Amino acid sequence: MAGFDWQRMFIGNEPPFFFLEIIIRTAIIYAYTLILLRWLGSRAIGQLSTVEFLLVIALGSAVGDAMFYPDVPLLHCLLVVTAVVLANKFIDLGITRSKVIEHLIDGKPEQAVRDGVICSSFLNSSSLGTSELLQQLREKGIRQLGEVEHAIVEANGVLTVFKSARARPGLPILPPWEIERPQEVDRRSVDALLSCMQCGHTSTDRCAPICAHCDNDRWTNAIATGGEHGD
Repeated sequence: MAGFDWQRMFIGNEPPFFFLEIIIRTAIIYAYTLILLRWLGSRAIGQLSTVEFLLVIALGSAVGDAMFYPDVPLLHCLLVVTAVVLANKFIDLGITRSKVIEHLIDGKPEQAVRDGVICSSFLNSSSLGTSELLQQLREKGIRQLGEVEHAIVEANGVLTVFKSARARPGLPILPPWEIERPQEVDRRSVDALLSCMQCGHTSTDRCAPICAHCDNDRWTNAIATGGEHGD
């Protein structure tokens, strides 16, 4: 291989129709990766939007290959970069002009906790696991679910938490259950305020051992913010 072969560096030895193939290959890979990212959900993205995350991946790969591999012509790299940026621009325009496209690409916020109880729709979704939800709540200083008025998983995967003005007794989440699991209580044998160990719903009704919110049958003592048991 001769050094500083300008034709090899910028154009390569492929026929002209290969440039069209590059555009088609880029479009296919871009679309397929976008579908996979939407399937993975917001947890894989963090604070970047889906399109921004994909843009970073695509540009990093295209630019890196041209920098390190001498058999990758620069013109091919520039063509890929241009195609990716244009695709990203068109998607951004679609997102700003259509709520349907915005929700399709970026997803929608999802309510995780309402009035100290984990929403049943969230329990059945795959956006964020319950253990991950409790972890993020602890990171925001939450000791028990009764302190939470609203917790929302934003479209980019970030958890937004609004604390109750007056915390009610609720399901203890501190310390993590992997360290110390709350003691299960037979609901039919006590009159104390109990919390469902799946969703956090609290009740003193001994006649209904099944949670009315999520059909769970495991209960523990609800605690107030200071750590004492709820009355």
